[in-house]
Amino acid sequence: MNWITKIIKAGEKIKSAIHKRATKEDIANSDWTSCCKGPILKKDLEENLWVCPDCNKHHRIKPKQRFDILFGKNNYEIFKTPIPKDDPLNWTDSKSYKDRLKAARKKTGLECGMMVVSGSINDIKITAVASDFDFLGASMAAAEGEAFLYGIQHAIENQTAFLCISAGGGMRMMESLISLSQMTRTTLAINELKKNNLPYLVCLTDPTAGGITASYAMLGDIHIAEPGALIAFAGARVIQGTVKEELPEGFQKSEYVEKTGFVDLIVERKNLAQKIGTLLSILLKKNSAISTEENEITENTQSLSKVAS
Repeated sequence: MNWITKIIKAGEKIKSAIHKRATKEDIANSDWTSCCKGPILKKDLEENLWVCPDCNKHHRIKPKQRFDILFGKNNYEIFKTPIPKDDPLNWTDSKSYKDRLKAARKKTGLECGMMVVSGSINDIKITAVASDFDFLGASMAAAEGEAFLYGIQHAIENQTAFLCISAGGGMRMMESLISLSQMTRTTLAINELKKNNLPYLVCLTDPTAGGITASYAMLGDIHIAEPGALIAFAGARVIQGTVKEELPEGFQKSEYVEKTGFVDLIVERKNLAQKIGTLLSILLKKNSAISTEENEITENTQSLSKVAS
């Protein structure tokens, strides 16, 4: 066997090894995933609310998984939101936009990248929306805008607080200006919610970036973030190339963003329901301690009025 034959056979072995490598679908269907210390059973990760017990990484999860954690398993109503016409611009790049939507719907089981629900925490009714990063990177287009507006309208009509669990890379440019207009539409909808004196809470999850950060994700009355979440507008390399300076380490992580005042609280997933319940109790004056204090003030005022008269 000469050296040429050896090289050919070695090449065939390499090709064979590459061919047998697990596909994304194989990995998705596997019982295992990976984190800081290597392979970890998905079942063990799920039991810890999809948070790594060693490094505390908060893994990305689906909207239903988030709502199960917040409200209790299936203890909420899922709404069917309006779906505009697909692909209004007949967009095609390496693949048609219609095909991309079809694939995303098959992968996630959702009609668009947002799920809107109604549930309760501490007997306080909440309307909530969450994004699915597996649906075209949770990007924002007309259907997602309709879902958000549907949720806001439901909150106003039913006088509930509104919780937005944000994720995504920004506006979906396969819909061009139609997509960009969702920044304005969601902003106007949030203003209507606030005119009705209803709380708007935002929970920023990994990643929240682009036009999502530049609109509805940063308009909350209170901003909560999960630990280690990427919160940004432009990418770090773009910013560094613009300012021509070294950027602080981790400057787009939730911990740094909290220090600079754009995030109010960093809350671990296991404590999120309790923290939101407490905040809404205070904002909506449904906390027993606040009610007692208000009653005492009212009684004292009435006593002073009697003395004065």
